[in-house]
Amino acid sequence: MLKIDNIKVNYGGIEAVKGISFEVPVGSIVTLIGANGAGKSTTLRSIMGLVRPSSGSIIFNDEDITKKETPYIVSKGIALVPEGRRVFADLTVLENIKIGAYLRNDSLEDDINWVYSLFPRLKERSWQLSGTLSGGEQQMLAVARALMGRPKVLMMDEPSLGLAPLIVKDIFSIIREINKAGVTVLLIEQNANMALHVADMGYVLETGNITLSGTGKELLADESVKAAYLGKKK
Repeated sequence: MLKIDNIKVNYGGIEAVKGISFEVPVGSIVTLIGANGAGKSTTLRSIMGLVRPSSGSIIFNDEDITKKETPYIVSKGIALVPEGRRVFADLTVLENIKIGAYLRNDSLEDDINWVYSLFPRLKERSWQLSGTLSGGEQQMLAVARALMGRPKVLMMDEPSLGLAPLIVKDIFSIIREINKAGVTVLLIEQNANMALHVADMGYVLETGNITLSGTGKELLADESVKAAYLGKKK
């Protein structure tokens, strides 16, 4: 469904992504893990058209979208849940959710009910200002908003960042539910343990390069991954 082929991305004189290639098969959960500064967020931003690769290509459903604008990419079925949630604090929960459907002109009722079934707490707080929600609730809202565009691929940038362990568990449970509903997921996470437990395939990024890849189970069992990302000694 999504193929990244040897993309390089520069920020000024710094090469943040140094020619990486990977694929996201339809119906899968794929995760990119790595330390801060490894190039994970830059990779997602390049897929969304927010930054331009200096070389390489991004293919989505057999179409080259490398140089396409972000609204076009969204219209084709790719959505991003950004790091830091970025909800509209002065709008209600329901208003934020509806913003996610800004490219649609059909009925939203079924999809609103669906995201409320995934996130019952949001339904309880429909008319509450989003800026008054807890961090976990704002993360749920950011996911719900992205789902309103009916994406084929949902990209998530650090969805567990700064959340309490119980909320993190809920978020990853919902990621599974979203995937079971037919949405392909590309996930960036510093919580490698949780990410690899849900992922079909994982890639390790270090300073702009993919240094290791395998199924989630294979990477969980890899001694170098255990030492670097899972807090376990070799």
